[in-house]
Amino acid sequence: MSKLDEKIALYKETAKKLKLKLSDELIEAVTRGLGPSIYNRDSETVACSDKSELERLRENFLKKKLGLNQPDDVLDRAIEEVCQELKGLNRKYRALFYALLVKKFKKEDVYLK
Repeated sequence: MSKLDEKIALYKETAKKLKLKLSDELIEAVTRGLGPSIYNRDSETVACSDKSELERLRENFLKKKLGLNQPDDVLDRAIEEVCQELKGLNRKYRALFYALLVKKFKKEDVYLK
């Protein structure tokens, strides 16, 4: 099993444990899209307490990658909702965080073609 396959299996298992209702295909696609960042302990996770990281996530992922143009407060609220959804996790995996945002905004087509 490759390191990528191990990460995907970890994220799928975590999603099932938390009952996140994410498809395996979406988790895999988002994980592949994150590239080598998933192998770095710091970049693999999202710190909900770091306001600058959440702003970068809004600007670079939600606006640029997903092409969203909702007001910042709407996007920030969605990010906060995902933070709450993953509250029980010490490590909020970026792949799951992003997949939840993709699902929330119904942008699966960006990853699942």
